[in-house]
Amino acid sequence: MSTATHTMTIDGKAVTAAATINAVNPATEQVVGTAPDCSREQLDQAVAAARHAFSAWSATPLNERRAVLGRMAGVLAANAATLGELLSQEQGKPLAKAQEEVLISAHWCAEVAKLPLEPDTLADTPDSLVQVHRVPIGVVGAIVPWNFPVALAFFKIAPALLAGNTMVLKPSPLTPLTALKFGELLRDALPPGVFNVVSGGDALGPWMTAHPGIDKISFTGSTATGRKVMESGAATLKRLTLELGGNDAAIVLPDVDVNAVAPLIFWGAFANSAQFCLAIKRLYIHDAVYDRLSQALAKLAGSVKLGAATEAGVELGPVQNKAQFERLKGLLADCKAQGLRLLAGGEVAQQPGYFFPVTLVDNPPESSRIVQEEPFGPILPLLRFTDIDDAVARANASPYGLGASVWTADEAQGLAIGRRLQAGTVWVNEIHTISPIKPMAGHKQSGLGVEQGEDGLLEYTLPQTVSLKRGGQASGAGA
Repeated sequence: MSTATHTMTIDGKAVTAAATINAVNPATEQVVGTAPDCSREQLDQAVAAARHAFSAWSATPLNERRAVLGRMAGVLAANAATLGELLSQEQGKPLAKAQEEVLISAHWCAEVAKLPLEPDTLADTPDSLVQVHRVPIGVVGAIVPWNFPVALAFFKIAPALLAGNTMVLKPSPLTPLTALKFGELLRDALPPGVFNVVSGGDALGPWMTAHPGIDKISFTGSTATGRKVMESGAATLKRLTLELGGNDAAIVLPDVDVNAVAPLIFWGAFANSAQFCLAIKRLYIHDAVYDRLSQALAKLAGSVKLGAATEAGVELGPVQNKAQFERLKGLLADCKAQGLRLLAGGEVAQQPGYFFPVTLVDNPPESSRIVQEEPFGPILPLLRFTDIDDAVARANASPYGLGASVWTADEAQGLAIGRRLQAGTVWVNEIHTISPIKPMAGHKQSGLGVEQGEDGLLEYTLPQTVSLKRGGQASGAGA
């Protein structure tokens, strides 16, 4: 692969750069492609193209913008095999899961296109008409992480474009190739300048968040970086949507069917090799079922196949990058240094690739790093409790509040406990049922603003109240 294959999209055209960055396959630690390293001048060009395109795009009738999103969905679906293969190479996830992510993104475009965005009429009388219109903000800078590089991009692209904004998208420098490829594929589906894709190293994100030509930043990533985004955007009072880190708690009550819930909880924790902002990261299990459920989870951990994306039957791939891999090894070493018991995993193979085994930690102290920190990888603390109020208090004792789940045979009790959890999304007897119509918001230090659903769409708009005095007679404070 080469920069000739992977180009940025600026004003509808293929653009290279003087410098490049490498994309590494985390299963082999080998370079699988190069991406342009966008210069500050090229970013200026992308922003200028988006600003120039904004006037016509924002004036395009809503139904026509809906149709464009439909065409985008078709392009993604038609190229799912190509994009999925590229995604699996640079991200590490199994090929089937990579293709599934592309198809989910196509589905997202098609469904977001159906969301309502008509004016809200507050008064319509013989004397007056008062309406609230939702107008686009302008140029949106979208900054996307490496765990779901396609889906998390389209979670931003679809609502931003539907609302009438234009966009400059920056993928993670660790997974730039797939975004550059779908930017190339979508060039004919959109007017030039409406959707631009730039790639680059660590300097590019700060350039975007401080850029005076960008009106809103939509960022998904760590809480620490989210604070920097917020600080950088303050100078120009940028609108912000920040979907940040989490340390999601799950509470399992003693009345569960252990055999039924064990696989759901396992994949709720370890899907995408636990590189998932909404993954279960603290599992509180009632003492009455702790031993049975922990044994069932350990059995699943021992049976799951870990390997490269191209291997048959692989269910979990490697950790995406070396820095995260080393951080997970540090957490594991800390567990061992504390003398904590491991119910599964715990031995990292000496081989090429960032392969980290599914690891279960048996009832560590609440103060331990593995409980207090977000691992963002396949190591999970199992925590005993006997009192529900205590479990809720421990679950809430976190600076994060992204997601949570409750598992019980008593639906009423599950809903009551769920309402007490300080998280933006709470699941009862299910998990990760994310949808284009369900709003998702981080509480506390897990984010700012809303993604998904009608509320998420409105994040890409500004309210404009239009008030008309009927009858030809002017009125006002001075009349």
